[in-house]
Amino acid sequence: MSQIKTLNPALIGIATQTTYLPTHSRPEDSQYTFAYTITISNAGDVSVQLLSRFWQITDADGDVQEVRGEGVIGEQPIIRPGRFFRYTSGARLPTPVGYMNGEYTMVLHDDDRPPDPNEQLAFEVTIPAFTLHTPTSLN
Repeated sequence: MSQIKTLNPALIGIATQTTYLPTHSRPEDSQYTFAYTITISNAGDVSVQLLSRFWQITDADGDVQEVRGEGVIGEQPIIRPGRFFRYTSGARLPTPVGYMNGEYTMVLHDDDRPPDPNEQLAFEVTIPAFTLHTPTSLN
């Protein structure tokens, strides 16, 4: 008889770092481009797999873009206990300030047997809001 593995979603850590990309931006045309790096860490004792993402990207005017998709940067990474996955992506805003928040949908990944989609219980991991801003916009 197999043991049911569980994981507290609070054991999945999310850290963010953002950078304004002036060479990819055109402020005169209201285009501000940002890179963001996300580090997803697993402090649990079972592997997890990131299946999908949901983003809300809000600009300074309060306009919201929603982005949904499978995985991140073309991958659905498996994050083993005590390990992390880091990736960099980008966003473009019509204003020099905005923020992003969202969630990842994940499942437990059992290294001892192949995944069975009918048995996998998905859980959500919140991506806390983080700011996108040009270097001088928040002074």
